[in-house]
This record gives sequence, structure tokens and C-alpha cells, in this order.
Amino acid sequence: MQPSLNLNLPVEHIIAIPRCDRWRIYYRLQELMISCSCPIDGSLRVEINDSTELILVRSIVQQFTASRQELVSWLERCWSTPLI
Repeated sequence: MQPSLNLNLPVEHIIAIPRCDRWRIYYRLQELMISCSCPIDGSLRVEINDSTELILVRSIVQQFTASRQELVSWLERCWSTPLI
């Protein structure tokens, strides 16, 4: 059974990421006009309003936190996925 995505948005998510990447991710989300903040506790809080923002946030976090090999594997899977 597939988990379903709750689309009762907006939802604020707290993302645990290394502090060295937090500000770079924050500024990239700001460039994309995705509501986010970096409170004093060191977390990154992101408000997700729709599925497009969800995909963008996931992609940006992955870009900054995944290893090179993980990114290469992900890109290869994308290239090999047949179009419907």
C-alpha cells in the first residue's frame, strides 16, 4: 500500500540539515519565493503550500546534502525512466 500525500497545505516542516548547508538552502528557497526561516535553534523551517513547492524543497535539500554518487545515481534513474 502506497502512503498518501496529505494535500491539506500549507504545512510548516522543520528540516534537520547541517548548519554549513542551512544558509545556502535558505537563500536558494528565498530565491524561489518559498517561505522559510532559520530560527535561533539552528533548524530550517519551510512552509510548503503545494506539491510543486514540495518537489522543489526536496530537490534543493538533496542538491546540498547528497553525495556526488547519490546525485549521479538519481540522474541516471531519471534518464532511464520511460515517458508515459
